[in-house]
This record gives sequence, C-alpha cells and structure tokens, in this order.
Amino acid sequence: MSTLQPTINASSLPRPAAASTPAVPARTWIAVIGATLGAFMAVLNIQIVNASLADIQGAIGAGIDDGGWISTSYLVAEIVVIPLSGWLAQVFSIRIYLLTNAILFLVLSAACALAQDLSQMIVLRAVQGFTGGVLIPMAFTLIITLLPRGKQPVGLALFALSATFAPAIGPTIGGYLTENFGWEYIFYVNLAPGAIMVGMLWYALEAKPMRLALLREGDWAGIITMAIGLSALQTVLEEGNKDDWFGSPFIVKLSVIAAVALIAFLIIELTVQKPLLNLRLLVRRNFGFGVLANFLLGIALYGSVFILPQYLARIQGYNAEQIGMVLAWTGLPQLLLIPLVPRLMQKFDARIIIGVGFVLFAASNFMNVTMTGNYAADQLLWPNVVRAIGQALVMAPLSAVATAGIEPENAGSASGLFNMMRNLGGAVGIAVLQTLLTKREQYHSNVLMQSVSVFEQATRTRLEQLTQYFVNHGVLDRADAVHRAYVAIGHIVQKQAYILAFSDTFYLLGMALIVALIATLFLKRPGQTSAGGAH
Repeated sequence: MSTLQPTINASSLPRPAAASTPAVPARTWIAVIGATLGAFMAVLNIQIVNASLADIQGAIGAGIDDGGWISTSYLVAEIVVIPLSGWLAQVFSIRIYLLTNAILFLVLSAACALAQDLSQMIVLRAVQGFTGGVLIPMAFTLIITLLPRGKQPVGLALFALSATFAPAIGPTIGGYLTENFGWEYIFYVNLAPGAIMVGMLWYALEAKPMRLALLREGDWAGIITMAIGLSALQTVLEEGNKDDWFGSPFIVKLSVIAAVALIAFLIIELTVQKPLLNLRLLVRRNFGFGVLANFLLGIALYGSVFILPQYLARIQGYNAEQIGMVLAWTGLPQLLLIPLVPRLMQKFDARIIIGVGFVLFAASNFMNVTMTGNYAADQLLWPNVVRAIGQALVMAPLSAVATAGIEPENAGSASGLFNMMRNLGGAVGIAVLQTLLTKREQYHSNVLMQSVSVFEQATRTRLEQLTQYFVNHGVLDRADAVHRAYVAIGHIVQKQAYILAFSDTFYLLGMALIVALIATLFLKRPGQTSAGGAH
C-alpha cells in the first residue's frame, strides 16, 4: 500500500500568507498567459465549428449523417492526445512540443477553411484535433508546475476561461461569423490571436534539450491500448444515437473493441514500472473526487451547450446568430466574474465556493424544467445568467483543490487525467442527452396522442377551426383541408412532446450536478490528509 500513500511535501502544506509567496517573473506569466490563450482557442474552435456545422456540410457537399464526422474526427484525435501530452512534452521538451503544435494548429485552421470536400475536411480536422488537444493539458501543466501555490488560483482562473467561458461563448461567435462573413471565417478567426500566442510562447518558454531516448522506454503497450480504446469509445458516443446504438453492428464492434482495449490499458498502467499515466493518483482523496466532479461538470457544461441550441433551433426556429445571442448570457457574466474568483479563494474555503457554484449551475437547469411553447430568449435570460455565475465559481477552485499536493513529476499525469475526464464527460453527456431526447419525445407523443381523440369535443372543435383556416387560405378541396388539419394537429402534438422532452434533459443535467455537489462534500481542505495519508 505504500505506493498509494505519497508522503506530504512542502508544496502540499498550507502556506500562511501571500507575503511568503515568491514573486513570479514576468516571463513566467507570459508563458502561462500564452498557453492558456492556446487552450482557450482550442476549446472555442470545437464549439464554433459545431455551431456552424450545417453551413459547412452544405458548402462541401456533405450529408447530415456523414457531416457529423467533421466534429467526430477532431474529438477522437483530441481525446487521444490529451493523456499523451505529458509524456511527449518530456520527450521533445515543453518549448518544442507546445510551439510546434501551436503553429500546426494555426496552419491546419487555415487549411480547413480551404477544404474542398468532406474527405479533405475530415482528415484536416483529425490532424487539427491532435494539435489542438495538446494546447489544453499543456496550459494546465504549466500552471501547476511554473506558478507557486499562492499564485496558482490566478493561473487556474485564466484556465477556467478556456474550460467554461469558451464553450459558452463559442456558439455566439460561430453564429455571428457564419451569418455575416461565411463559414470559412470560423477557421480564419484563429489566426490573429494564434500569432500572439505563438509569439508569447516563443519568448517565454525556456529552451531545454530533447530527451529522445525516452521513446525507447515509452509505455507503448499502454499508448496503443489507450489510443484504440479512447478512439473507439469516443466514436461510439458520437455516432451511437444516430446509428441506433446496439442495433448497429458497427457500434457493437466498436463497443467491444473499446471495452477490451481500455481494460487492457488499466491493467497495463497498474502493472508496468513506468506507466504512461499514473492512475494511482486517483486514489488520492482530493484528486479522485475532484476528477469525478470534473467528469460530471463536463456532462453538464458540454451537455447544456449542446441542448440549448437544439431547443432554440427546433422549437423556436432561431438561426445561428440568434442562438448565439441567447447563449451570450451564459458567457459574458463569466468574463466579469472569473477574474474575481482568486480573491474569493483567499477569503473563503475553496470547497464552499465550489459547492455554491454547483448549486447555482444545478438551479439554472432546474429553472428550465417547466418550459412551454413560449419559452424563448426572454425566459432563458435568468437561467443563463445563474448558470454563468455557477460555472464561473466552479472551475478554478475545483482545479486548485484537486491538484493540491501533486508533485512536479506527476503533473503531466494529473493534467492529462483531469482534462481528459472533463472532455469524456462532455461526450457521455451529449450521447445520453441525444438518446434521452429521442426516447422522451416518443414517450410524450404517445401519452399526448391518447388525449387527442376525435371522440373528444375539444379535438373536434380544433380540427374544425383548422379546416376552416385552410379553406379560408385557398385550399379549395375540403377533404384536403381536413387532411391538412389532421397533419397540423400532429405537428402541434409533436412540438409539445419535444418541449416536454427538452424539459426532461434539463432535469437530467441538474441531477448530474447534484451528484457532482455530493462528490465535492468528500473533498478535504488542501494540506489535510485522510486517515490513509492520501490527499
């Protein structure tokens, strides 16, 4: 059991006052800001592309089913490279690894804008996913390795802008660019801030020699099983609902591959001498429960970004720009609040801030469980503002508490696990919400149709009103008008069933956040240890 009980070092003990925190050189801050700008761009890119997917599909001649691979290919590559980044940064050095991927991310952004067909776009997005996926965990790693404990909340607040603010503001930017300039600009928008990011990293990151000899010592069995398992799992989650889950032989085969590969990966990581990821970090109390809460946060964070645009487009008929304006209220308040979070962490126990954040985020979803056909932008304003406040309060304190006491040699594993699980939570959340939406719409349609009977006076009255409406608007054949009235009744019932189904999805998101809140109750103040000595 000794391997599961790390000794407490100085970095895991509470520090008395800000005065004892060493000054951070400007060059270090430039490196951290440049890296977090890269993480922000990588997360933003996913949401911008998703918001404009229909326009991209139309421009390159892709069908709705096949066009989904534009997003899936990126996400598969991203989730594979996130846990790999800590080791690859040791091999190539942080400076070379981060700069190379930052530059490639920009080159591939421009290339995606020039793609001529679906196959080109899928390949380019997959390679871009490998580069963009590097930017997220490396920013997190730099924050917890370069900054002293007293300054880490500031760095983690910057990182929260990428983790929670970027998904919220992505549809707004994507909708605006697509409606006013064209879909190509959702890729070109990366170039200007990307050039600033590259310049900051070029100046601030310290040059160190590569350690290519580590390639020979690499945990290749773990790398291969992880890559196969995560790729298969991500594809199952992205494509499962569309392909009727286990009614599809393709999904069944991928599910078996994912299960076998990931079980093999777990066995390998717990038995080899130099594992790719130190999974024993999950036994540490704060890191284990922090990762669980982060996984559930991913479900709600990415799930709400998925479900709200679906509701506004399908029920209210909003276009991409209008959807973006509604979702802006889940992002803009965060821009004001997140910079204040480090000060709150100085005055209050971080666990209390996390708890308040999860309560508010959950409440914002429960506020949407009684939607009606008139529930649109005005009614969504306050739930979105409450959600923004909750999200702003959660991310930085949760990251700080979860990673407290993580040694520098474990920073790569901690960053990979923490960020991978949030992204995986998002994939699971979207897959579950897609399926729930479909199943609950069918359920509510069946229930409602039982009440809509021609034997009911209210139904006959409504059919007569609709029939007369169509006759008055140019339908000469009364039988045709009656048929149209029946169709219209069916559409009304289906719309109401969808509204009820969307309400159910918000209830599920709220419950996921309640479970996350329960997980945070098991967190201990950083510096304390559990009975076994695990953090």
